[in-house]
Amino acid sequence: TIISGFPANSNAKNAGFEKKDRIVSVNDVETKYFDEFKFELQQHKGENISVGVNRFGEEIILSVDVTNEGMIGFMPSNLSLNQLEELEIYSLNSATYSFSESLPAGYHLAIKKLGSYINQFKLILSPSTGAYKGLGGFGTIGSLFPGKWHWQSFWEMTAFLSLMLAFMNVLPIPALDGGHVVFLLYEMLVGKPAPEKVMEYAQMVGMLLLLSLLVYANGNDILKLF
Repeated sequence: TIISGFPANSNAKNAGFEKKDRIVSVNDVETKYFDEFKFELQQHKGENISVGVNRFGEEIILSVDVTNEGMIGFMPSNLSLNQLEELEIYSLNSATYSFSESLPAGYHLAIKKLGSYINQFKLILSPSTGAYKGLGGFGTIGSLFPGKWHWQSFWEMTAFLSLMLAFMNVLPIPALDGGHVVFLLYEMLVGKPAPEKVMEYAQMVGMLLLLSLLVYANGNDILKLF
């Protein structure tokens, strides 16, 4: 678990945590992976804990208060597989599939990735988590790709972005396909289309929401440069 940033009123930031700190333990319990760290936080809601972090090769201990929701207030980094291997967090092995085996394997991986993204999306919609502050635009998307060409990482990330956009597109937001489906369902139930003015204003609101999200996400990228 590597820290990429902090929301407002962050217990972690106030306790001395810094960006790029790698969390390695909680109360002397090793937490190599984020799910292990999250589990330990859930066991110590409302308590003060000692967190071991690796900062530029030096391990230090920081004391921090856990909220009643089981959080300390930070955004974790999204690292590529190559970066995880370089940090010795994962030891990667390659699996070879035949064409017929690759189809179900790809399907299950896509479902797993989509489920993980939906869970992150829920956190973004919850202001108390501060996850919305970690939203990024084109710069963040570009940083997800490896610095050197690696065909598997490139196509995995391309496939993930396609899944992400497909999910976003079916959300019931006017101006997206999901919004059009809502109006079609309305027409099926009522027996006539929604008033033209209503559809027009809905499209305007939808476009405003999308443009606002675009500006906010890319604005976050710019702020991260300073």
